[in-house]
Amino acid sequence: MRKPDDRTLPFDSYITVRKQAEKALRDAGALDVFPTPIEDIMKVANVREVEDEVLNESLVEKFRKEVGSVVGTLKRALSKVIGLFDARAGLIFIDRTLPPIKQIFVRLHEAGHGFLPWQRKMYQVVEDSPESLDPEVADLFDREANVFAAEVLFKLDKFIEEANDHDFSIFVPVRLKKKYGSSIYSAVRQYVSKNHRACAVIVLNPPVIVPGDGFRAALRRVDSSVTFKEKFGELTLPDEFTPDDSIGAMVPLHGRRATGKKELFLTDLNGIEHRCLAEAFTNTHQVFVLVLPVEELTRTTILLAS
Repeated sequence: MRKPDDRTLPFDSYITVRKQAEKALRDAGALDVFPTPIEDIMKVANVREVEDEVLNESLVEKFRKEVGSVVGTLKRALSKVIGLFDARAGLIFIDRTLPPIKQIFVRLHEAGHGFLPWQRKMYQVVEDSPESLDPEVADLFDREANVFAAEVLFKLDKFIEEANDHDFSIFVPVRLKKKYGSSIYSAVRQYVSKNHRACAVIVLNPPVIVPGDGFRAALRRVDSSVTFKEKFGELTLPDEFTPDDSIGAMVPLHGRRATGKKELFLTDLNGIEHRCLAEAFTNTHQVFVLVLPVEELTRTTILLAS
């Protein structure tokens, strides 16, 4: 099932959250420190991570019993709790079985609950599940924390400004992710969502081999820049792809991490067909297909792979 955008906010809300993210970076002296010093951000958010307790079901139930009987004091997770914020004491708990790179974003998400002044007052205890960070239906509360985390992690516009100094390619965010301390997934999404070009990334789940039918790769989500949405709207795509379609044919297989740039065509909202270049990369957890209309190329000549 395609996952919706969990970071989009109404413009006024985005500006408010962005200003808070900038304040957090300034207060922490972290605007020009790479990667973002997470502990310093947590300090200015007045939150502290508890490292000597395991975030498990018994701990979660303990918090639920403490505050769950009073309506509006507990924000419950939709599934397994991977992060918990105790607003009363300014404490956060992280699921340490998560990959280290994912723990970074969870910490910033929890710090967002603590730093955003209107959020800290809303609940005594906040539980976050995978749906909170990558939701089927992300509520405004969690989207604000996600935006705060992304703005802090990618230093507002520093990431995209640095990325724009390079030729457009899927490898730009892949290479910059180490400097900014993010996952490849987060870096690619940031690269597309803040790009001035009309571009999009189609994110697929890893291909599942189907005997006699090659493979099938389910559509996970589509992220696009503002200018892409204005020109093409929301892409209408199938729920899964195979080697027989133009996008599925780009999925790297047999240990390959990437495929060369290929041609595909998209029709815009006015019914005009555009020749596009697409480039695929996989980190084994997802497949990213980066798409750019040819007319967006202003500085670079790109050679098509045969």
